[in-house]
Amino acid sequence: METQKIILWVALFFVLMLIWQAWQRDYGPRQEVAAPAQQAGSADMSAEIPDVPSAAVQEPAGEAAVLRTGERIRVQTDVLYLEIDTVGGDLRRLDLPAYPVSLEQSEVPLRLMGDSDGQLFVLQSGLLPGAGGGGQAVDHHVVYSSAQRDYRLQEGEEELEVRLEWSGGDGLQVNKIYRFRRGSYSFDIYYEVVNGTSGEWRGHLYHQLQRTPPRESGSIFTMHTYTGGVISGLDAITNEEVRYQKIGFDDMLEAPLSRDMKGGWEAMIQHYFLVATIPGQEEINNFYSKRVEGSRYVLGMVSKAPKSVAAGEAERFGFTVYAGPKIARVLESLAPHLELTVDYGFLTIIADPLFWLLQKIHAVVGNWGWAIIILTFIIKLAFYPLSAASYRSMANMRKLAPRLKSIKERYGDDKEGYQRALMDLYKREKINPLGGCLPILVQIPVFIALYWVLLESVELRQAPWIWWIKDLSIKDPYFVLPIIMGASMFVQYKLNPQPPDPVQAKIMMYLPFVFTVFFLFFPAGLVLYWVVNNILSIAQQWYITSKMEKSG
Repeated sequence: METQKIILWVALFFVLMLIWQAWQRDYGPRQEVAAPAQQAGSADMSAEIPDVPSAAVQEPAGEAAVLRTGERIRVQTDVLYLEIDTVGGDLRRLDLPAYPVSLEQSEVPLRLMGDSDGQLFVLQSGLLPGAGGGGQAVDHHVVYSSAQRDYRLQEGEEELEVRLEWSGGDGLQVNKIYRFRRGSYSFDIYYEVVNGTSGEWRGHLYHQLQRTPPRESGSIFTMHTYTGGVISGLDAITNEEVRYQKIGFDDMLEAPLSRDMKGGWEAMIQHYFLVATIPGQEEINNFYSKRVEGSRYVLGMVSKAPKSVAAGEAERFGFTVYAGPKIARVLESLAPHLELTVDYGFLTIIADPLFWLLQKIHAVVGNWGWAIIILTFIIKLAFYPLSAASYRSMANMRKLAPRLKSIKERYGDDKEGYQRALMDLYKREKINPLGGCLPILVQIPVFIALYWVLLESVELRQAPWIWWIKDLSIKDPYFVLPIIMGASMFVQYKLNPQPPDPVQAKIMMYLPFVFTVFFLFFPAGLVLYWVVNNILSIAQQWYITSKMEKSG
């Protein structure tokens, strides 16, 4: 039966796609993660410094350290806990107090950036000398001083400024300034260059994200999302717009990036969260990536045109950083296409309106679980005509089941005769064998888009539904929803016309059990959607089938 075959292949393809995706993440080739050294060693640091796109610019000599550590400056705002190192003024640690590690550890904030426990994720920046002036590089290896070791955004204050100072001894002074805002995961980093020398100062600003790949965890059943680099900008040579390009760790190793682009941004993203650096949107920067000693990867940018400060003058220039959750409406306001880091894949054009509708429903009902259920109802209602056509076709095929079996027995191994007899029967009864499948195929893009919406939306992280479901973003702790989903699939199997091929019939019968095993480990929000969708489909199919049987 052609309809059953197509449904079977679609289902098997979906399962195989999930297996392949999970296998690639868990068992595919990947780089070994080396623990970053925290104290002075013997490594050459010159590989960490970007190549400034000017033949006259000299790169500073390597230093005898991997990641030197000086004194730590602790900063606390209402939404961020940070540690800044006096070496380079690096951002070495960043916690998100509004996003606990887990519900069981509600007092422990999620650590988005850090330089301990064998994992490294830091933000570095600096100034490299330009042609004709600049002298010493004020890069991420110089040591700054600070008047305080602790900064806190006080009640009633809207901004907090952390000021680091460095002096070259020749009249040049550079202040590195962090400026934080209340309620914001974005902040600015400025360089204030006070030129007390007798000549013009010229230099290139760079900033880069350096990290080791995260430790892999979970099993083949665990849902994984992309972790790695992403860039966006306007190609300075071809004027080609790069809306969203992934630069994975393997890419940094095998084909290091070097591309001049105007505006844009760079980011390291992971499930639910990201860190992005955003330059002035009229600036041209050279975007670069590289692998440095061990398994440390760098994604950064350095200004093409040098900044300049006349003798006796002072100038300020810098960039914006976002370090926090992937909230599309916030990211959209910061830079063009930054909201694409909420990665819905190639079905973004469908996923965006679905999430918009899900948010609107949540604003009314105040619970993401009920919002998912209501959204499923709306989608099902929108596709009612297509689903009804599909179920009517299946009901007609069900009526023909005894005759199909008889034809199968009559022709035996004569496949050509069997197909001819089938086509004659369909023609006499005016039945389209694909009528039950094509409407389902039309709905598949919507189902896949919603799948990614529920998987990617940080709003569902640690969001409760009812009773035992305390977090829609992780598996059902008691596997109630997956078991209900498997049972609903089995009911659907019973309602559908049975294939005449016994092997095919057995596969269709086992499919609900296969899906149940996979869905045991899916986020509860995804399983909830499938459960509700299946129950609505069963109700609709039963109603249409019984109505057609009564009408004869």
